[in-house]
Amino acid sequence: MSAVRAALQSNFVYRFLGDPVAMVSAGVLLLFVLGAALAPWIAPQNPYDPLQIDIMDSEIPPVWQAEGEARFVFGTDAQGRDMLSTILYGTGISLTIGVFAVLLQGLIGVTIGLISGYYGGRVDGFFMRLADIQLSFSTLMVAIIVLAVFQAAFGVGLYEELAIIMLILVIGIAEWPQYARTVRANVLAEKEKEYVDAARVIGLSRLRIMFRHILPNTLSPILVISTVQVANAIVAEAALSFLGLGMPVTKPSLGSLIRAGFEFIFSGTWWITIIPSIVLIVLILAINLLGDWLRDVLNPRLYKET
Repeated sequence: MSAVRAALQSNFVYRFLGDPVAMVSAGVLLLFVLGAALAPWIAPQNPYDPLQIDIMDSEIPPVWQAEGEARFVFGTDAQGRDMLSTILYGTGISLTIGVFAVLLQGLIGVTIGLISGYYGGRVDGFFMRLADIQLSFSTLMVAIIVLAVFQAAFGVGLYEELAIIMLILVIGIAEWPQYARTVRANVLAEKEKEYVDAARVIGLSRLRIMFRHILPNTLSPILVISTVQVANAIVAEAALSFLGLGMPVTKPSLGSLIRAGFEFIFSGTWWITIIPSIVLIVLILAINLLGDWLRDVLNPRLYKET
């Protein structure tokens, strides 16, 4: 109980409860996460089960329109799938790709940043030039080339089975320099401090010093970057899906839902594209606003100014 009381009285919680934007953003994000996690139980329909889909229910408008039906709150798509169900399942896929891609980015980038900053010299020069080369290619360009080559080499069928894994790998590997540069800058400052000298004096190994002593002091910027990178990864997946190189229509993400309905947008069935687009915008906005708040709270200079 004392630990809980101390946490509730901490400056972090105090600033969070005093910031309406942060509270609303966290609430919206929590709503999305819960909706995606509970989709198998709360979704009116399983969009992956053909037995639950009736093509005769295709292109039914949302419930607030004259021709809408109460059983389809957000209407249906061209395949007769309930839009609310596809959005709940699609949000889960988008969040999964975003989170795991960022975990991969962090694993690669933090490791390289620690090694580069601590060892310096030629090791630092090699990794930073590698990061420069990586940054010269945009994530979408790398992803488009890799995914297109994979589809051409192994077929669309295999790609559809491995789409989530491929997107996580491509987006994760393409964005590691963001972490490496940030961690390297922090390591260069931290490794000159007295506690690192003391760790060297008592004979601790370099790996132990890097991961047990220096790394914990670089977690604040890593947390901020991770929040923003999750949003970037979700946007990258949505863009790739819209271009036909992301999630297949049979496994809808928010991006593939937007793409599936784009060809119908001028025929009057606007909800197939517009509603998933709004959901994607709100999700990204909530993550970015929460990331901005974390940056302000975890940055001591900004805290002093406020």
